Amino acid sequence: MAINTITSSIFLLLCLFLVCSFVCQGYALEEGKDTADTRHRYRPHIVKISSLLASNVCNPITEAPHHKKATLKVVHKHGPCSHLNQLGDQKMSASDEIKLLEQDQLRVNSIHSQLSKRSGDPGFRGPKSTKSAIPVRSGQTIGSGNYIVTVGLGTPKKQLSLVLDTGSALSWTQCEPCVRYCYAQKEPIFKPLESTSYANVSCASELCNALESTTGVSPGCITSTCEYGVQYGDNSYSVGYLSKERLTLTSSDVIENFYFGCGQNNRGLFRGAAGLLGLSRDRLSLIFQSGKKYGRYFSYCLPSSRSSTGFLSFGYRRPRKAFKFTPLSSLTKDTQFYGLDMTGISVGGKTLPITASVFSKAGTVIDSGTVITRLPPKAYDAVRKAFRQLMSDYKAAQSYSILDTCYDFTGVESVFVPKISFFFSGGVEVEVDVSGIIYAVSQSQVCLALAGNGDDSDVGIFGNFQHLKWEVAYDVGKERVGFSPSAC
Repeated sequence: MAINTITSSIFLLLCLFLVCSFVCQGYALEEGKDTADTRHRYRPHIVKISSLLASNVCNPITEAPHHKKATLKVVHKHGPCSHLNQLGDQKMSASDEIKLLEQDQLRVNSIHSQLSKRSGDPGFRGPKSTKSAIPVRSGQTIGSGNYIVTVGLGTPKKQLSLVLDTGSALSWTQCEPCVRYCYAQKEPIFKPLESTSYANVSCASELCNALESTTGVSPGCITSTCEYGVQYGDNSYSVGYLSKERLTLTSSDVIENFYFGCGQNNRGLFRGAAGLLGLSRDRLSLIFQSGKKYGRYFSYCLPSSRSSTGFLSFGYRRPRKAFKFTPLSSLTKDTQFYGLDMTGISVGGKTLPITASVFSKAGTVIDSGTVITRLPPKAYDAVRKAFRQLMSDYKAAQSYSILDTCYDFTGVESVFVPKISFFFSGGVEVEVDVSGIIYAVSQSQVCLALAGNGDDSDVGIFGNFQHLKWEVAYDVGKERVGFSPSAC
């Protein structure tokens, strides 16, 4: 009898211990104590610190995507795979990283300005104000982007490296003669007089009259030739003639009478690129101009690191069933931006308690030129709190530019990083690759790669750092955007 009593007591104590352990582990999760059990239950990324740091050796994707439509190689303008990289075999310095993030904020400010319909820089009035002076990686009134593709322009074709930009409509390149100023670019500047397929566009053309809605600047007119002007959020600009030319994407993909800007007065932070390739929803963008050929459909997979490569494809690269599509938001219907309806966010496998109105108040756009995703303040606060709780075992570091949640991993070989997912209308979940969760400047400065907007009325932006390793498809004809994982 005594033995049975002792056995029962031991069993009761064991049960109480297990219950207490379960409760305490739950409390630890809520209070931010990153226990080993918590990590197991939420299956975080296990990451070697060395894999996060920039490399000065180009490691291109092993196999380019095969399909019947045009595919271009995409490289990061600051990486070793880009022939525009002015650093040679050196890595970007901390001050260069700061400048990149500062330029990112300028682009964000410009997008907010456009979508809130606030006026732009009153000091820039386009071609009419610079008449005497006239004869992307960037974005129309947006700022400098980061990814480069190479195309052929003219007959015979001249190879030009252009910044791809889903936030811009008008494609342009620098042209000789540079009547006032041309910045330094890597390739020879395009010479219209040496091309047999070049032509200027008349001031009386319908497209010339449409320039103001495309660029936000009224077109000018010099000797019956249409004149354009675009300015960017970092005060870069291009002014020149609206022209048409033969555009060569690949040896078998040629677009005749492609309308573009032949820039003869250009300044800015374009880092050696010859100009910009506009991929927005506007009629002057490449997507609409090549609509009959490619069905107003394109996709990209951005390089997973600065030392890797990605691709930009026009037309259906693979079956659409390979993608999870979300419809374009009605909030950006009358703009050239691609709007998405974000519905939620999860951190560490747990959906955060953020009300739908937080996301719907200002809406969200997806943008290839913005680096860091910007969230409504309430949403970002929730993400930051959850992320910090699950990373509480690690030493915190000072904020870095726009990034306010940073860690010092000095002497640490591997770390546990919580998974983060974004949810969009239509039941679409985009689980961000670990390369898009943390932004590594150095081993002692590794930060959460997200930031908050300054106001709830500012549109959210799903930035390119969170697109990494996903193929993002823009089915403009059907007004939807799709996501497919592990594409490059």
